[in-house]
Amino acid sequence: MANTRTVTVINGDGIGPEVMAATIRVLEALKAPLEFEYKDAGTEVIAKYGTNLPHETVEAVLRSGVALKGPTGTVVGGGMASANVGLRKRLDLYSSLRPVKSVPGVKTRYENVDLVVVRENTESLYAGLEHIIVPGVVESLKIITEKASTRIARFAFEYAKKNGRKKVTSVHKANIMKLSDGLFLDCTRKVGREYPEIHYEEVIIDNMCMQLVKDPTRYDVLVMENLYGDIISDLCAGLVGGLGLVPGANIGERTAMFEAVHGTAPDIAGKGLANPTALMMSAVMMLDWMDLKDEARKFENALAKVHGEGKARTGDLSGSATTREFTDAVIAAL
Repeated sequence: MANTRTVTVINGDGIGPEVMAATIRVLEALKAPLEFEYKDAGTEVIAKYGTNLPHETVEAVLRSGVALKGPTGTVVGGGMASANVGLRKRLDLYSSLRPVKSVPGVKTRYENVDLVVVRENTESLYAGLEHIIVPGVVESLKIITEKASTRIARFAFEYAKKNGRKKVTSVHKANIMKLSDGLFLDCTRKVGREYPEIHYEEVIIDNMCMQLVKDPTRYDVLVMENLYGDIISDLCAGLVGGLGLVPGANIGERTAMFEAVHGTAPDIAGKGLANPTALMMSAVMMLDWMDLKDEARKFENALAKVHGEGKARTGDLSGSATTREFTDAVIAAL
């Protein structure tokens, strides 16, 4: 096939291989000019490689420039560092992009939600710089730099400009962390002045949580540091029906990784019950990023049709469809 692009595929753990297989089926049905190169990462490959992030996986993504990734597990309170965090650091995927939009046919407490969470991906408390000072006392360092803050602010404003968005909200805790979050705000303000056509505002993180729950339609593009972004993006997913319905992308200067942001759901792994919507929507974002707009719109419209009709719904949406039945419906809707 002419101009075929290689996509590095990382199945991940738990339900990862199932939702990935479903998503690849749709991409193949679309006849998208892609070929798939499979590589490993996650807790289930540690026994094979001695690590949850093999060097050859990172090298493959650097070669292809784009990865499609299923969920990977992380041990809580011990064990190896997260494979997700490792990929973001080693590929310098500095921006986490999480569009959150109401899904047709999925009833929640809110209607017409359409906002975007832009999260700085490389520093803040997620730098993982922790040490024991004396037994019983642990120090964790929050790193904020002008370079990373300016870069993520520019990404947010550029995204807003390219996608016809009207407002960027910087989320912070500079009333308490005056130096670190203060630096972040200084950087977003400076960048904001270069985009006079886009309204800029600042909201303190705890107030932001309350305002989102009261009325999420007030917001458009939200930009913030790493930890705040992790929390806010999951909160926003809850507004539209949960993590199973929200896509995710991690974007750098030269590479991008598109992934489902939900967990590995080991309780239903291998049973054919998983909802592949989040990974499928991430694949739509990937197609857009690769400038395959026609394929992206066909995939997106097919998903909207299936959700809108409500005939093929997986268990998490109170339906009885299997992963395969849902995928068959999406392919039929193409």
